[in-house]
Amino acid sequence: MKRKLLDNLKRVQQRIADACARAGRDPRNVTLVAVTKSATPDVVRLMVEMGVQDLGESRVGELVRRAGMLQEWLGRRVIDPSAVSLPRPRWHMIGHVQRNKVKDLLPWADLIHSVDSLRLAEEIDARAAKLDRVMPVLLEVNAGGEPQKSGVAVAATTHLAEQITSLKHLEVRGLMAMAPLVDDATIIRRAFERVRELFDEIVGGRLCGPAFRELSLGMSNDFEYGIEFGATFVRIGTALFEGIPLASQPMEVT
Repeated sequence: MKRKLLDNLKRVQQRIADACARAGRDPRNVTLVAVTKSATPDVVRLMVEMGVQDLGESRVGELVRRAGMLQEWLGRRVIDPSAVSLPRPRWHMIGHVQRNKVKDLLPWADLIHSVDSLRLAEEIDARAAKLDRVMPVLLEVNAGGEPQKSGVAVAATTHLAEQITSLKHLEVRGLMAMAPLVDDATIIRRAFERVRELFDEIVGGRLCGPAFRELSLGMSNDFEYGIEFGATFVRIGTALFEGIPLASQPMEVT
């Protein structure tokens, strides 16, 4: 399993490097977020040991549970003289967040990719204030105008960005989007192009502060297009865990 996971990781890293080369970009400016989802605890631990420092989850409960288990494991390693010390991974919340889950999420999340309403932003701001921290977030854009997906409408994105910048315990760092799940490269590229245009409009209009410099674009099937349009985060799950047994249900770390 370790060899297969390492091969998959190297393959994904090479795809990122190749896409950056085509786009004339430095691959060091693109962060791989490994979406753990159905990966077993053993696999997640192996990824951390291999140097993957950014982990993503689409459900609040799973992120909290996995982050807690990893923290416990890393804590045990600290007191084990035979174990190599490893840094704490950064956790990315990439799925839809209900306001009643914000309280549970904030102690563990390092970046929320999926803010799509003022009400959610205000809840995050209020909870972050109680923790005496400033919470980094991305605005999720419904780039394809798909009714079944979350995300703020393209036409409303700049207005939401302006509204959120007044919240003192929330820092807007950029935009996130998912392209339509299709095989048509033209449709995928157009969706990412819309998001890049919005990003440039917000930067050009100085609607957000200097921290607004991130674009979270692309998953296993389309992240090369995301890199073409300036992605600084790519969210990869399937391509990393190809050929590796996954958990059908949450599993406990032992």
